[in-house]
Amino acid sequence: MIFDLFKRNTDNKPTDVKGIRYALLQFIKHELQKAEGGEGSNIKGLCLYLACSDSERHMYEAAVYVDEPDKFKDEVQKIADDYAVELPASWNIDVNFEDEFPAEAVKVPQLDAAFSIKTSKHFIKQTVTAYIITLNGDTGEQEYILKSDGGKVNIGRDRKAQVNDGFFRTNQIAFPSDSSNESNKYVSRQHAHLEWNSSTGHFMIFADDGGVPPRNKIKIKSEQSEALVKLHSTHIGHQLTEGDQIVLGESAVLEFSYRPLGS
Repeated sequence: MIFDLFKRNTDNKPTDVKGIRYALLQFIKHELQKAEGGEGSNIKGLCLYLACSDSERHMYEAAVYVDEPDKFKDEVQKIADDYAVELPASWNIDVNFEDEFPAEAVKVPQLDAAFSIKTSKHFIKQTVTAYIITLNGDTGEQEYILKSDGGKVNIGRDRKAQVNDGFFRTNQIAFPSDSSNESNKYVSRQHAHLEWNSSTGHFMIFADDGGVPPRNKIKIKSEQSEALVKLHSTHIGHQLTEGDQIVLGESAVLEFSYRPLGS
């Protein structure tokens, strides 16, 4: 079954202090990887939110060295140094035990935690890079690079596809109709598109006319949640997060990541 692809990492919730600490630091690393081109100097602080149960609180406290906060900060600084993210000398990390996460925080997969980055209010944001990887279906390229300043990226059947109004649409991520891969048959000529949302600082996926019911469908499964999101409107997009898998039609699957293939 194609949805077996979604089971990756869903049963790997850390159950000890080292596992929790490792998962937190890995997620922070992935978020800091987005701070390219000197953007790290605009970071004023990092915020970590923990909403664990009372029975697990002692493990989360130990994972972030709650009695030695500088120790966890040093771990994060090592990550920043490894990825050449030049944090300002005055940066800090706030660890908060909360019942709910603020809207701007990003949920950490498999953990009762979320993370956000505080930045200067007035600065020119540098280019953010992300990747679309083909997991199932034939797209010619296995990996596509997205840039926050690169404009809209169309997804559909064939590179040049004539749509209902007679004009031709260019699909940057194209599933050739002459492919022997069965999954390609269920991808619409104008299925979806990707855009950068500068106000939220995330890439978004939107359904196009051929990607909403009763035509072909779009489904998204996140590493951060068991919920399956279905797009029903061309006007309401979905914010993509690390590891999101996108099903187009019956079984063509793309994965969104901030990490290049093989990293």
